Amino acid sequence: MDSKLKQSSLLTMVTILAALAVTLRPSSASEREPVAESKPNIIFILADDQGWNGTSVQMHPDISSSKSDFYRTPNLEKLAASGLSFSHAYAPGPMCSPTRASLQTGKSPAQLRMTNVGRSRPAIPSQRLALPAHSSTLSTTEITIGETLKSAGYATAWFGKWHLGGEGPGAHGYDSHDGPTGNNDGNSKDPENPKDIFGITERGIAFMEKNVKANQPFYLQLWHYAVHSPVQSKSQTTATYSRQTKGKTHSSIPFAGMTTDLDSGVGMILAKVKELGISENTYIVYMSDHGAGRNLSSNAPLTMGKGTLWEGGIRVPLIIGGPGVASGKFCSTPTVGWDLFPTFCQLAGVSNQLPAGIEGVSLTPLFESGVLMEENKAARSIQERDSIAFHFPHYGNIGATSAPHSTITIDGFKLIKFYEQNQIQLFDLSKDISETTDLSKTMPEKARLLDRRLKEYLESIDAAIPSNNPNYDPAAEPASGRGTRGSNRSGTGGPSAAARQSRLEERLKELASLESATKAKDFQKLGALVSSMKKSIASDATSANRENPRAARARIQRETEANQLEVACQNRDIEQLSQILRQIRKRLESRSSGRRPRGRTGARAGNK
Repeated sequence: MDSKLKQSSLLTMVTILAALAVTLRPSSASEREPVAESKPNIIFILADDQGWNGTSVQMHPDISSSKSDFYRTPNLEKLAASGLSFSHAYAPGPMCSPTRASLQTGKSPAQLRMTNVGRSRPAIPSQRLALPAHSSTLSTTEITIGETLKSAGYATAWFGKWHLGGEGPGAHGYDSHDGPTGNNDGNSKDPENPKDIFGITERGIAFMEKNVKANQPFYLQLWHYAVHSPVQSKSQTTATYSRQTKGKTHSSIPFAGMTTDLDSGVGMILAKVKELGISENTYIVYMSDHGAGRNLSSNAPLTMGKGTLWEGGIRVPLIIGGPGVASGKFCSTPTVGWDLFPTFCQLAGVSNQLPAGIEGVSLTPLFESGVLMEENKAARSIQERDSIAFHFPHYGNIGATSAPHSTITIDGFKLIKFYEQNQIQLFDLSKDISETTDLSKTMPEKARLLDRRLKEYLESIDAAIPSNNPNYDPAAEPASGRGTRGSNRSGTGGPSAAARQSRLEERLKELASLESATKAKDFQKLGALVSSMKKSIASDATSANRENPRAARARIQRETEANQLEVACQNRDIEQLSQILRQIRKRLESRSSGRRPRGRTGARAGNK
């Protein structure tokens, strides 16, 4: 072989080895693969603690209360008008860190063993269950979407809230970032930049401009601190709301202002995408990390909220816009946050490089119309997935209203399993989105099927399950309560027997009036009665810190019932009203006879 041929062969071999080296390791900012011009940009905007009904975008085509009756988000309305709204979208978990870890890895919080925030806590004597250990730090051994897209030639950035411990976004594939931030970093002292909404947005815009100028595809995460507490908003925004008529579901002027300020940040991004001329090659995704905290915003018609796996805790807004995405359409296919990892990889052309353990499926086959329109592997994955499960093996951050539980949904039915009593409840979400009627006794075969499927799923990912607490002391439980995360006190100091009886009589009188108005189909009177009921509940809440745990649970239960009645009244749904009132009567009559409520009502009070 002559010298020129040897040199040519050697050069070819070196080139091949160099290409393999780039493929097999994450690349630095200066060592990216050459990128085809067709690779799209992806912008992922994440709200914090924003409920399914927390915007002025109607998230379900048939449920008018799936949008706020007070908050205004005109820019999200624009995004929805040009994109796809997912009416059955779920956050990976009911708390912040688990969802964020799942979105980064495409794995469920249960698989990651990142199912709660903060440190693991040893069981206290008042808790029946010992809780499994969990982590709130994203391990560098996990491959993130940032690392995956960076290796595919993308510039990557994360601005806003991290809340995943460790070294921050820089250790997980992000070129530009704000560091290992937490909730407190969003508490801005600048009145013109509440929750750092506009600072986050401006840093994102600078990143976009830089990479468009360099003809570099980018992946940009804008993960906001809003609308998490403490509430902050521009004075001029709240002044505008002070002149508006408050809604029946939502009425907080400061919270409405913060919601609209966040929407203004979204509007800045939409405007910049248009100005830079990249609309035809940029996907924009908007989502919330879980439902709203019920102390700040109602999730009605959904039940409960942040810290629980009831619909109010995990069903969230999800809107996607971009090239090839249907305009102004709804998608009813159930989706979950860990689907976004494979979706982004599909868009970037790297779907064959998914890390092991990914649980999500690509949503791209749904983009064209909101329903499956093509026969390919991704489409089959969506068709074949008939269930989505969630796992929260903890006593919730809202005290006695949440005990360790898991859920699974199959064909519109949802099963909730409570671990303290090994109890299950079954709901038909297609007819009962407020989860008011437990069908586990009337549909036992369906309940057993979902229970078995839930167990099989949790075993398949080696999820951590609560166990009996060897140090459990029944005497340490709060009065009539179980397993709160609070103190070991017995919860004395509640109202006297005479006071409880008087309150019960008031509730029965209130119920009789509601039943009479429902029978007469007098919706005006019903509205007034429910409004009076909510005012009474608000008055009770002012003394919540002085109540024993049993009274606090009763107040929360009554608030949930009032919200359900309000929604049914607004929808003029006599059947639903009657059903809710029957449940209330059953509970009150059980109290009157001295029996402990059974079935759904008892579980709601003790487990939820």
